[in-house]
Amino acid sequence: MAKKEADALAYLDADKAVEHKDKGNALFKGGDFPAALKEYDEGLRRDPANISIYSNRCLAFLKLMEPVRALKDAEKCLELDPKFIRAYSRKGDAHILAKEYHKALESFEKGLAIDPEDADCKK
Repeated sequence: MAKKEADALAYLDADKAVEHKDKGNALFKGGDFPAALKEYDEGLRRDPANISIYSNRCLAFLKLMEPVRALKDAEKCLELDPKFIRAYSRKGDAHILAKEYHKALESFEKGLAIDPEDADCKK
């Protein structure tokens, strides 16, 4: 068990996580969402506290029409940083995709309470 924990700690590397995030972003821009997800997953294995990777993976799940998984990533972003506005807008988008409009409105309103000028929450 100690060896397993040591191996897990040795695997963590924030720089490699950013590399995987960048690769995932390039794949995302090219429209290859499943491949982008794989890169984001690897980035999160390298740095499980990276909010931007969770946010990007959330958007990839939205593009793949998977609102439940997108919602989990948006909630993880908010768990790590409750003032991360982009997470509120993506959480609202996930609720819209799941046809939970009252929850979407609530998410957008929470985002606007933090930043009244946020364009994503306004639309």
